[in-house]
Amino acid sequence: MLDDLIAYGHKLRVLALPKSAVPLHAMAISAGYEQRVNEVYSWDGLQRGTAPFLVLQHTIAGQGRLDYAGAQHRLTPGQTMVLSLPHAHRYWLERGQSWEYFWIVLHGREALRIAREVIDAAGPVLTLPEPVIDRMADACLALIDRPGILPGEASSAAYAAIVALHDGVFSTNAEPRPALPPAIARAVAYVDANLASAINVERMASVAQMSRAHFVRQFSAALGASPSVFVFERRLERVERLLLATDMSVVAIAAATGFANANYLAKAFRRKHGLAPLEYRVAMRSAVGA
Repeated sequence: MLDDLIAYGHKLRVLALPKSAVPLHAMAISAGYEQRVNEVYSWDGLQRGTAPFLVLQHTIAGQGRLDYAGAQHRLTPGQTMVLSLPHAHRYWLERGQSWEYFWIVLHGREALRIAREVIDAAGPVLTLPEPVIDRMADACLALIDRPGILPGEASSAAYAAIVALHDGVFSTNAEPRPALPPAIARAVAYVDANLASAINVERMASVAQMSRAHFVRQFSAALGASPSVFVFERRLERVERLLLATDMSVVAIAAATGFANANYLAKAFRRKHGLAPLEYRVAMRSAVGA
């Protein structure tokens, strides 16, 4: 329960656990409940190593900031941030502000899979039902408080947190997310169906039956990113899936996702992930056995 975690007080814990002989596919690395006040606090998603992991961080009081691939977010009380790393983002505390939150850092195949599905469906900043937040807070409290915690216990808490997140986003009992306006939904469907081809804003506006300027304003308001940024991110998401789900060459993936050539794809991919495409494939497939 969130109230129990707040009553427990601020604490951080890094879990140094022996690797299980039987792989556990959702595992906590660290957890904490803390408050930052008018201090330097900034995390760059491309400067935290190359091994894949994820961060769940829920704001209790104050506020933080997140730049997620160019889209700006204010993290206010009641909002949960979900990040899969490595990725081009930065979150930080502004000068003169305070930020109180609890967090869990996880890795493992199943945890990463669910987090990626959540981000794809709902973005990196969520407003979740209170029972879901209570379940995540309970998992955090177990991780920071339980002495002599065993790998299975840590995995159980990690899995409890990630499936709570799943329920908050995908459960039929959760508050429905507002649907995109039909015109914008048509443009998104057009993008997804034509990623291998050249896509320009004028064509997207035509599909939406809007003027270019009006379309850009409406699209950016609905999706939190400009059309060109959205297309670029959608291409990179398709690249990630093809790298993990197939053995296609980078040249073939570039052709299938609308990049001019493999070199351009590799440069764009490295800017986002801090890894070359084939390095990413190896790292993520290695995480399957984590």
